[in-house]
Amino acid sequence: MASSTNEPTVVRVSQKGQATIPKGLREKFGIETPGEVFIYEAEGRIVVEPVPSPDELHGIHAEGHERGEALERVRELKAEEKRREAERTDRLRPSEDE
Repeated sequence: MASSTNEPTVVRVSQKGQATIPKGLREKFGIETPGEVFIYEAEGRIVVEPVPSPDELHGIHAEGHERGEALERVRELKAEEKRREAERTDRLRPSEDE
């Protein structure tokens, strides 16, 4: 019996912070495995979105998007991820007073 993709599913998070996206959701949203997703915070929630393939991005300019908008968003997300990682590293690094 297949479950609806609208029903909440409990997913285990590993010690490395890894979680598996349920198969039904991967199929519904076209997330390939192996593959990549965007993950970010919005309105107090964690959001996971598929990274568009080059084929999906083809013609993006004709749909009212500025040139390079998708690439710029990817760069912003990667920069934010690096900033958070640096903050986490700073918090975990012992201070010189210790």
